[in-house]
Amino acid sequence: MECVAANRNLIVASALVVSALGLLSAGCADGSDAQAGTGAPPGISTQATGKVSGTPDTLTVVLGVQTQARDAAGALADNADKANALIDTLKEKGVRAEDIQTSGLSVQPTYDPNSAAITGYQVTNQVTATVHDVSAAGGLIDAAAAAAGDAARVQQTSFSIADDSDLRAQARADAVRQAQAQARQIAEAAGVGLGEVRSITEVPATGPTPFPGGALDRAPSTPIEPGSQELTVSVAVVYDIG
Repeated sequence: MECVAANRNLIVASALVVSALGLLSAGCADGSDAQAGTGAPPGISTQATGKVSGTPDTLTVVLGVQTQARDAAGALADNADKANALIDTLKEKGVRAEDIQTSGLSVQPTYDPNSAAITGYQVTNQVTATVHDVSAAGGLIDAAAAAAGDAARVQQTSFSIADDSDLRAQARADAVRQAQAQARQIAEAAGVGLGEVRSITEVPATGPTPFPGGALDRAPSTPIEPGSQELTVSVAVVYDIG
């Protein structure tokens, strides 16, 4: 009797194991099917860049005043007088106070080239000015340089476009048109239809790079030519396959 009971218990246990394995297998199959169903359908991806050109309307100029004296205090005092004269001239010529910024100030010793002994001190004061009337920039730079005399330095100039929103919109529209044309070509070559737009993403950009004007030596009627500036916008577009 004990042997019969033991056999009966073994049969029941085996049946439970088989049933559990069947449920586990079914669950795995359902999970696999559900996961497969979450994959994105195939599509057509394109990327294009639209380009437009505009005329810069803003000049950023870095002006410097450099002075030397046997002691640091003397070099600083002389520099302050000339730098203030330069800044006052910029304001008199129409540059707004908020468009004038001190961008650098340094005090450095000067040395004898033979003995390395300190012979004096050199002070450099840099002022960055934003000029919104490019046509008047040449005369403004001349006047500012004259105010500081031989201590004046024109260290850097660059051009930019103050409001590029309209140009950016044109470049963006051009990029989308190009991306659409590319997608149509791909669909035609593959023998499939072009469906609806699934997504459009604008590729991050840094905006127009300021056009460098280079360092300018002080001279009468300094010529300032802004030239042109290129602005680009890139987009990535994904289409459904129709």
